Amino acid sequence: MIILITGASHTGKTMLAQKMLEKYGYPYLSIDHLKMGLIRSSNTDLTPEDDDALTEYLWPIVREMIKTAVENDQNLIVEGCYVPFGWRRDFDVHYLKDIRFICLAMSDEYIRSHWDDITGHALEIETRMAGDDCTLEDLQTGNQRIIEGFQWAGESVTVIEYDYEKMIQKLLE
Repeated sequence: MIILITGASHTGKTMLAQKMLEKYGYPYLSIDHLKMGLIRSSNTDLTPEDDDALTEYLWPIVREMIKTAVENDQNLIVEGCYVPFGWRRDFDVHYLKDIRFICLAMSDEYIRSHWDDITGHALEIETRMAGDDCTLEDLQTGNQRIIEGFQWAGESVTVIEYDYEKMIQKLLE
């Protein structure tokens, strides 16, 4: 089984992947780690700020890693924001039956009413780079983009509106 977790920034993708690792014992691949390895090793001229270009660059690699894991009947959690809206088109039915897709986003109201919680938990699982100057407006815009893009592509999006912990527990079941 492949669990593919994506979504907007600061929605808890890495935390969910960590909880799934602990619950199921599945290893997980952080697309951010792959990104930074390629950037730091000078295998690309892209920078961490080149989001759209990074999706185009990283997704073919991640896609083929997912296919390899399915072909070898291996369990893997793949987590990160560099998943294109139309990701499903890259897999035939043979692969799709073994992929569970989770997309996390937060409603504008949730972001407004839980801003301090969101920023307070930002470093809980991983240290963010200096200069991660995420604003409330940036977060709302990013979440709306994710919701609209994945829904337009026909995907279900888990939109956190009220109780974050309850929603995460539901995804773990």
